[in-house]
Amino acid sequence: MNNHPIEALMRTAMESIKEMVDVNTIVGEPVETPDGSVVIPVTKVLCGFAAGGGDYTLTNGEQNSGGNKQSQFPFGGGSGAGVSVQPVGFLVVGNEEVKLLPVDGGSPIDRLIDLTPRVLHQIQETWQNTRKTKRTAQEQEETEAESH
Repeated sequence: MNNHPIEALMRTAMESIKEMVDVNTIVGEPVETPDGSVVIPVTKVLCGFAAGGGDYTLTNGEQNSGGNKQSQFPFGGGSGAGVSVQPVGFLVVGNEEVKLLPVDGGSPIDRLIDLTPRVLHQIQETWQNTRKTKRTAQEQEETEAESH
């Protein structure tokens, strides 16, 4: 099947898709905000591709108008492609953290997973502050007991 016409159809369609969709389509150009954070748009790209064709010849010894047995159009085919680009969210890099801000708000589970590090950090700070407060109170009680 060397140099079959369907190969040219497929090659042309694939090259067109490659020109339309590149890395910058999926992960966009970063934008720096006045506070120093960097915002990077992220999209989802879906591609579909189809190609097909057939070789046509005359049968039963029929001849075309040119007097030979080979058809005037020995191959017929076509190809098509579709591309869908949907925004997913924005990566925000700054203040020593990276966050993904989804466009659609995300599912509750996604939001819970996103908030988990912050909640754990707040729990840890609260626990440490409680321990410091208790330790300070004990030290004050001991100091008062010693002074009486």
